[in-house]
Amino acid sequence: MYMKYFLIFFTILFVWGFAIEPHLLTVKKYTIKNDTLKGIKLVFASDFHISRFNPGRLKRVVRLINEQNAALVLLGGDFINGHDGKFTLEIEEQSRELGKLRAETVTVLGNHDGWYDKDRVTKALRNCGIHVLSNSSIKSKGVWIAGVEDIQTGQPDIEKALKNTSSPRILLTHSPDIYYDVKDSVDLILAGHTHGGQVYIPFIGAITVPSIYGPKFAERVIKETKNTMIITKGIGTSIFPVRFCSVPEIVVIEFD
Repeated sequence: MYMKYFLIFFTILFVWGFAIEPHLLTVKKYTIKNDTLKGIKLVFASDFHISRFNPGRLKRVVRLINEQNAALVLLGGDFINGHDGKFTLEIEEQSRELGKLRAETVTVLGNHDGWYDKDRVTKALRNCGIHVLSNSSIKSKGVWIAGVEDIQTGQPDIEKALKNTSSPRILLTHSPDIYYDVKDSVDLILAGHTHGGQVYIPFIGAITVPSIYGPKFAERVIKETKNTMIITKGIGTSIFPVRFCSVPEIVVIEFD
């Protein structure tokens, strides 16, 4: 009898983790006190991992981002699904859809983008009006946005990315693992990559987190130095198409 209930419970968890939660999409909002950025609203999204079997997913993401009416859209990379892109929605098609974002859009690339074809991803995005940063910066809406290369597939150079910038400035990175290497004072660091652990067990924590700092960087606001970092749980999945207690999200940040 107990086995019957166990099987029912396990089946419900399995269906939720593989068939329901990965397809959800929420908006997570933060309000940050910052006089130099007061009045600015931005959206941050990362880790798309768009499958060629689900092109409607990206349309939904773009629509939700546009509904926020933000001044800036910042992206953390990993548009490619899988290591070799075999099952990914063509980056040119993704870029055309992302080009429909109404706010000025700035991105860095992630490790999956680098493993796939960094130059092709960069070219496709830029051809659709998206600014791709690679240890470089751009000023938009009165804010300096600096972006570093991915730590696994590139050589992040924080000093170069921040060169000739001034406050207010936001540092964009795919991996949160550069956090303790940021010696300069920035107004905010935005990161993705860890998917909130992707599978999070209540009272236990994330099963595995792709960070040298482990569960600490699963998903949270980090304030352990003079700089604050927000890590998003991201949108897609990696390795296995499963999420549990780590609902996909876009992040909306308003400065007050």
